[in-house]
Amino acid sequence: MALTPKSELTREEKIAKRDAAEQEALLREVDDAVRQGDFESFMSQWGKPLLGLVVSGLAAFGGYIYWDHRQEQAQEKDAEVLVAALDQIEAGNLQSGYDGLAELASQIDDGPSAAAAMLRAGIAAQQQRPDEAAKIFAMIAADEDAPPAFRDLAKLREVAVKYDGMKSADVVAALKPLAVPGKPYFASAAEMLAHAYLDQDKKAEAGALLAQIAKDETAPASLRSRSRQLAGVLGVDAIEDVDKLLEEQGVTEEPADGQVAAEAQ
Repeated sequence: MALTPKSELTREEKIAKRDAAEQEALLREVDDAVRQGDFESFMSQWGKPLLGLVVSGLAAFGGYIYWDHRQEQAQEKDAEVLVAALDQIEAGNLQSGYDGLAELASQIDDGPSAAAAMLRAGIAAQQQRPDEAAKIFAMIAADEDAPPAFRDLAKLREVAVKYDGMKSADVVAALKPLAVPGKPYFASAAEMLAHAYLDQDKKAEAGALLAQIAKDETAPASLRSRSRQLAGVLGVDAIEDVDKLLEEQGVTEEPADGQVAAEAQ
């Protein structure tokens, strides 16, 4: 069966098809021109502000990268100063360590600087210069830019250095905010506070505070032990679990005579 051949386009149809193609191309060119004109109009009005914004953003980002790099370099330098000073202190060269920390300690605005100042104060105290040590500790405790943990420790050490020359009321006022269960330096602050209460003949307050120290499992064992004993002297029972206490102290209960005889049989 023969296929019917497709009929060819007439001359008029060919002309119409060509005209349609040319019209479509023309419309496309006009559309592109309009779009180009819109873009040029937009850029003429907003190009400079937009370029300025991009440049400012790149400058800010570059500035942050530079600042971050400098911060990292500064931290590395601070760490090197601290390590060098600690090496001197461990070697017994206290004065060399003290002098080496002077510049870093003068910028008490962050952890490394506060740590340097704390070390200098500790060295001064060890070298029997309590007034100088107390002055440095007080400066750290009063610096709002220093980390809170350093400020609390500095206040505690300041009171410890000046304790013998302080009035008991001043000791209470200084340490009461630190002698709170859960605070980082509760046990040490509470022990000194308890002794200040005893100086004021406030035995009940002192005993209660000592009992809290004895029950604080985060406190050093030696501090808990002497707090427990002193609390007992003051008539406050600071023992919660007798068996556990005996076990911690390495004391075992001896079996009764009857039990020994039974075991012997």
